[in-house]
Amino acid sequence: MNAQIPQALESLKKSTFRSKFKLSNKDRQYIRDKGIDTIRQHAIDFISTRIAPQYPKNDGKQTPVRGHTVFIAQHATATCCRKCLHKWHGIGKGRALNDEEIEFVVGLVMGWIEGRIEEGKF
Repeated sequence: MNAQIPQALESLKKSTFRSKFKLSNKDRQYIRDKGIDTIRQHAIDFISTRIAPQYPKNDGKQTPVRGHTVFIAQHATATCCRKCLHKWHGIGKGRALNDEEIEFVVGLVMGWIEGRIEEGKF
């Protein structure tokens, strides 16, 4: 895991808005049914197609607030759009994310999800 991820997750916990996001019973059941490896693959796919491009389609509105466990985690980790990525994580807009940045974003999303499981908020 990227050494910055635990720090970023701790920082996000201090945000009233970011800390409001929780996994629903439906989300928890989805994780049980699909398994964490499938959820990780979904995160990779969503980040690669919705966030990583130089100019993401509908940037700022491309990540629904519900509908998938990864979407909830993206809002909780401020990885839902390029504006939030810039504000919270210093990842600039106007260029495609590189592999290391995609890995970092996926790591944040999965770290948040796995944190909910470990804390019994699963």
